[in-house]
Amino acid sequence: MLGDLYNRFSRIVKNIKGQGKITDSNISETLRDVRRALLEADVNYKVVKSFINRVKERAYGQVVFDSITPGQQFIKLLSEEMTSLLGTESKGVDFHSSGRTVILMTGLQGVGKTTTVVKLACFLKNKMQKSPYLIGADLQRPAAIEQLKILAKQQNISVYSDCNNSVENVVNDGLISSGNADVVIIDTAGRLHIDKELMGELEMIVGIARPSEILYVADSMMGQDAVNSSKTFNDILEITGIILTKLDGDTKGGAALSIREVTGKPIKFIGTGEKIEDFSLFHPDRLANRILGMGDVVSLVEKAQEVFELEKTKSVQKSILNDTFNLADFQEQLAQMKKIGSLSDIMGMLPFGNKLGKVKLEERQLIWTDAIIKSMTRSERENPDIINGSRRKRIASGSGRTVQEVNQLLKQFQQMRTMMKKIGNKKGKMKFPF
Repeated sequence: MLGDLYNRFSRIVKNIKGQGKITDSNISETLRDVRRALLEADVNYKVVKSFINRVKERAYGQVVFDSITPGQQFIKLLSEEMTSLLGTESKGVDFHSSGRTVILMTGLQGVGKTTTVVKLACFLKNKMQKSPYLIGADLQRPAAIEQLKILAKQQNISVYSDCNNSVENVVNDGLISSGNADVVIIDTAGRLHIDKELMGELEMIVGIARPSEILYVADSMMGQDAVNSSKTFNDILEITGIILTKLDGDTKGGAALSIREVTGKPIKFIGTGEKIEDFSLFHPDRLANRILGMGDVVSLVEKAQEVFELEKTKSVQKSILNDTFNLADFQEQLAQMKKIGSLSDIMGMLPFGNKLGKVKLEERQLIWTDAIIKSMTRSERENPDIINGSRRKRIASGSGRTVQEVNQLLKQFQQMRTMMKKIGNKKGKMKFPF
């Protein structure tokens, strides 16, 4: 997530932390580096200027650098200002007091709007216990209607659309047919660019649906294009919030850091992958800390709590405490960890995970490890000590890996088990987050 910006700020943070004393000179030097990093990340130049001025004013206007760790105080200042830039607090859907909320989704073609409609519906259904109903009003692209129906059906969410009718009638009839749904989400047409026809159609839909929320879906990989188009949509429609998609891509981060400042509207949600569940509420402070290399442990724990199966986790905890942790337990932990996300995603949520940047996190290694363990018999998984030379050859042949890789896995497991034994000896002090 925001890899380029993260790497640039990691170097800046490392330099300022290494300063024994904060002076006017190294503040100026650091701010020059920050300005350069933001501009190279495609952040709007006016936003950069405003951000630097605010940091400079606080840095020179307050006596905050008399601490033992002045560098950390300056980083804290950067974090606070970046959090402010991103919106200060999390803001989800503003539900209508009547109990029925209409959400209009807008955006240019190709930003992932239709998929985001279903992601938002699933989020509201699963996390907020709402009953969403979708209206497919993108009659410009029949494929979009079909995509919406397929994705929604997989999530057991109802959709209304009629490709043989007008947009006006589709929206009207959809609102009528939505029945007892407490959230109605309208998917609208997009264009490759902003034109009068598109905006006229959207204004007409707004007049009919009278939505509580008008959410602009922006592709974070588009950089300044996403920022500029969001401003135009806001000027015409008065959007209420923004959803950033494709934050998992190799994006510079300019859109994420600019769009809220330019439009004055909050980023409400982010899409971080292709799966329906790769969608979450936007937390400005968490993203700010992540950009500065301070990690996002809260999100990591929340994700783990969502995907980890409690009984299996307790079983592994018991094995660790009783010094019976084996390869079967290890395999179960790998399976649960994969549910959280990729290794790079997990490392990105850990404080200064970039320090392990030189270590090549090979995702395929997990697949190979799983294949090796699956090629073992049950008794071998439960008691790895019985795995002799001939068994290693058989396991290597069955998994399609080399004997050296099997040996390496067993060596690493023994090291892990030694560590687990030490943890198990501290039974009374041991605490698990889930």
